[in-house]
Amino acid sequence: MRRVMEIDQAPEPDYESVKIDYVGFVDPYAVEGMVILKADNGKEFHMRAFSGEVAKHISSFGETEGESSPSIYKLIEDICEENELILVKVKIYDSGEVLRANLYFTGKKDLVMRNYRASDAMALAAYYKIPILVRKNLLKESVEA
Repeated sequence: MRRVMEIDQAPEPDYESVKIDYVGFVDPYAVEGMVILKADNGKEFHMRAFSGEVAKHISSFGETEGESSPSIYKLIEDICEENELILVKVKIYDSGEVLRANLYFTGKKDLVMRNYRASDAMALAAYYKIPILVRKNLLKESVEA
């Protein structure tokens, strides 16, 4: 039996809401991006191993209003508008050795897109300024450098 998840159901106990606390690069050439996600309780998740281009998009979404969106994000926005859908949250989880995300849309109907790249979901969450949920087992105590 397939379990159907409602868009507006209560948060799952094994997920924590997080905010993007830092966006940067692992290398001096800005090839590999990283973000630090922080929960209200101070725990963090350091996400890396995605393109520097995605990191640049994530950081640019918070800087200026009215900036034209990159083509793939504009494409998703146009598809949502055409189908009367709104992206309302993303959930990030580990799937084996990689990070994946589910994207939750609502509108004419509820739609959950499963198992997409976590970095793209993170960029969409930053673009739309929507909640990001991370599986609690990924969050660690903050480390001071």
